[in-house]
Amino acid sequence: MHTMRSVLGVLRAVVPVVYCGGLVYFFYDQAGSIEQVKAEGLGPTLLGLGVVGLLLCIPLMVSIVRLIAGRRPPGSDGRGGPGTPNGDDDSGFDADAVVARYMAQRSAEAVAGPSAAPPARSVQAGSRPGFGRKIR
Repeated sequence: MHTMRSVLGVLRAVVPVVYCGGLVYFFYDQAGSIEQVKAEGLGPTLLGLGVVGLLLCIPLMVSIVRLIAGRRPPGSDGRGGPGTPNGDDDSGFDADAVVARYMAQRSAEAVAGPSAAPPARSVQAGSRPGFGRKIR
């Protein structure tokens, strides 16, 4: 899937370069020669299209380099991959420890009993809450 995304990125970068190159070719073909291009006043147009086309080659080169450099075997970045024996990442988070702490707290609360429950709030007949829907 990652390779498909990279190839689409390269194609997305090729389209504007080909478009600018096609326009340069079209205007040059209509004039016939460089002297004719200058005579018709298309010189700045061709120069601008050439500069824009060259600037659009930068993202094309970057996406090609990413496509070529992106092909690494799993686990070569040092974090481990599906083929490595230790599939855990080094973030310092231990899910088993979290579950064990939760279960210990839950058993401690069960031993303490229901007396630790917060007292229920009583609503007086004349008082209304400060926000929310109106109760009619």
